[in-house]
Amino acid sequence: MLTKLKQRIQQTLTGVAKVTHEIGFTPNRLSGLGIILALLSAIAYWQASANPPMLILAAFLLLFSGFCDALDGVLARLCQQTTVFGGFLDSLLDRYADAAVMVGIIASGFANFFWGLAAIVGALLVSYARARAEAAGVKMESIGIAERAERIILLLLGSLITLFWSDALGWSVIVLAFLTNITVLQRAVYFYKASKKQMAD
Repeated sequence: MLTKLKQRIQQTLTGVAKVTHEIGFTPNRLSGLGIILALLSAIAYWQASANPPMLILAAFLLLFSGFCDALDGVLARLCQQTTVFGGFLDSLLDRYADAAVMVGIIASGFANFFWGLAAIVGALLVSYARARAEAAGVKMESIGIAERAERIILLLLGSLITLFWSDALGWSVIVLAFLTNITVLQRAVYFYKASKKQMAD
């Protein structure tokens, strides 16, 4: 859903990508930095149960992790360092990042275990549905209402609102659980129609 907007934003990231390249960053290093920031975000979420203002730190670490995720692809294309392994590594680390952050939120007590688990499963299956579909030749980018950008934004908003309403992050996770699994269903339906069309052609 926000992938089209992300594509426009990536055009403005070219200047930042040039700077990161000049100081020695590679796409894989940015991917590595992204997972480190996500793990730190997960720890901050966990600690926020005893110190709620830590939610601000957790949210910003998650935001910068997502920024690294957007920037590594721009840098790879800019420097012509796009590789099959780089794409695989980026996708793999993104899944670890998604799971780690949600585990941190569950451990903090801000989210119910069941809904947190449902959100993790949904997020992982959103990614798997895309990978499996594209392996079969069906493009899946921008299909569905809860791609990674939407998920990060929802958690950011929930985290910040929790400072004023303690249940906000828990409700964000519940919404995320529904939206991710709805996205999986949307992608399944889209793939079914696309595959039927391929067979007809």
